[in-house]
Amino acid sequence: MIAVIIAAAVVLFVWNRLPVVVVAMGVALALYASGILSLDAALSGLGDPAVIFIASLFVVSAGLEATGVTAWAGQLLIAGAGEESRTRLLVLIALLVALLTALISVNGAVAALLPVVVVMAVKLKRSPSQLLMPLVFSAHAGSMLALTGTPVNVLVSNASMDAGTGPFGFFEFAVAGIPLLAGTIAIIVVFGRQLLPERGGPSISADFSAHAKTLVEQYGLSNGTFHMRVRPSSPLVGQAPGSVTVDDATGLKLVSLQQGDRGGPFQRGAIAAGDYLILRGSSEAAAAFAGDNQLAFREEKAAEDLREALFNRTSGLAEVVIPPRSGLIGSTVFPGMVTESGDLIILAVQRQGADLEPDEVVLEAGDTLLLQGTWKALDVHLSDPDVLVVNSPDLVRRQAVPMGAGAKMSIAILLGMVLLLATGLVPAAVAGLLAAGAMVLTGILTVEQSYRAVSWTTVILVGAMMPLSTAMYQTGAANLLAESLVALIGDAGPYALLAGLFIITSVMGQLISNTATALIVIPIGVAAAQGMGLSPRPVLMSITVAAAGAFLTPIATPTNLMVMAPGGYKFTDYWKLGLPLLTWFFIVSVFFVPMIWRF
Repeated sequence: MIAVIIAAAVVLFVWNRLPVVVVAMGVALALYASGILSLDAALSGLGDPAVIFIASLFVVSAGLEATGVTAWAGQLLIAGAGEESRTRLLVLIALLVALLTALISVNGAVAALLPVVVVMAVKLKRSPSQLLMPLVFSAHAGSMLALTGTPVNVLVSNASMDAGTGPFGFFEFAVAGIPLLAGTIAIIVVFGRQLLPERGGPSISADFSAHAKTLVEQYGLSNGTFHMRVRPSSPLVGQAPGSVTVDDATGLKLVSLQQGDRGGPFQRGAIAAGDYLILRGSSEAAAAFAGDNQLAFREEKAAEDLREALFNRTSGLAEVVIPPRSGLIGSTVFPGMVTESGDLIILAVQRQGADLEPDEVVLEAGDTLLLQGTWKALDVHLSDPDVLVVNSPDLVRRQAVPMGAGAKMSIAILLGMVLLLATGLVPAAVAGLLAAGAMVLTGILTVEQSYRAVSWTTVILVGAMMPLSTAMYQTGAANLLAESLVALIGDAGPYALLAGLFIITSVMGQLISNTATALIVIPIGVAAAQGMGLSPRPVLMSITVAAAGAFLTPIATPTNLMVMAPGGYKFTDYWKLGLPLLTWFFIVSVFFVPMIWRF
């Protein structure tokens, strides 16, 4: 019966017509319905510590991306790679994604760097197809650098502990991972140009690196708009915000008064040194106002100062359109008006692409408004159905604001998690939960954002398939398959065992999830090693390497599929570069691994 369940699961995974979570849950229910496992045992994987740890890694990854840490890394990558050296560019991409993968998982690292690499390709005038597959394949190699690189590493470490040989250390995987990564980079650099197509996807991600400049120019804020800082000697210090007036006769308009330490609408009772005023009018009137009120005013850098004031780590800009049937149609607004929520400012209004006068405007369908406020306020309030957001503030911030608010805290949380995992002070699941909880408690992510960050497909897949290993042990299926494999190998020795397991794992891993493959192959490998009187450790590490070599098809891993559209790849593009890489993984798995982890 267990063989029928496994065969049905593999066929359904390959058929790919049913969601993988449905197949995985079907496996768990089939184990219960057939009487192989009790209900508690069949569903026990969903609460397994390894599954909890994997889920927590997605939250940590989202925190790093949300605070602009990955955008910062991407900008460093662009600066370091330059425009001429293809080799330097590929090496830096590979090293960066490998490092991120080791810390936050393959899916998290590729998802974070995918838009960065696409924008880089556009800026450097290179085909996205020449960069995106190397990105993903380097991430697969990087998953072997640390315990947190992939769920398979966690499963293998637990299997080693269950077999009585102790878990693998946090960085122990790197002993095999470093040669894997080095070989992957060498193959990509030497053969990538010939083996990868020269094309781009049907849609390319927008480049938001100059988003603030674009909006400032689009709404004419760079001409006739001035950003002034309140000096300590200014007579405005200590006055109420509402007491600031300008002489209408000069044509000067006060657009916004902004708190210096927030960058958003003024919410303090009195003006202090370091606060900012944004005014519109002639340069002569602005200069006179600045002189009378002791304001810092540099006309030659007004545009740059304005962009910095409006678009920075704490505050940003967003463009919204008034849709038909919006409840805001007929409302009266004006530049400088604070919205009903109290934390967004209307900086400008356009109708059919033309600026409206900086006076009161009655909104019509199709009008566009430029709003400014803190990033948090933009995220919260622009989900209002009465407006349509042109570009998601969250997406803009992640790409255009490197090392934003909370970045240092998110890095500290990541380093704390890595320290706990590396020293073994607490179980991996506890370290992951502490890090994920810290991301929420420090305000880096909301509870809702942390829920959305988790790839529930991966979590349910792992949790539902884990009881299959238990069933294989309890029914003797693992021992039977292991004995068959040992009998097939005969006296060929342990190296033949590793080669056989590599072939089984890598072939299945090209068709179904490598995590699901590992869950099936791990108990077979452990039983075969014990049957031959070998240590399970080299066998388990060899299986891990084989599971990481998911190169030949786009359906092998979610990340392979993730780059298919933006890279413009076809199904047959993957094996051309993937086959040389898989050959290198075979060499490391079968011949290098036993040199470190002895039989």
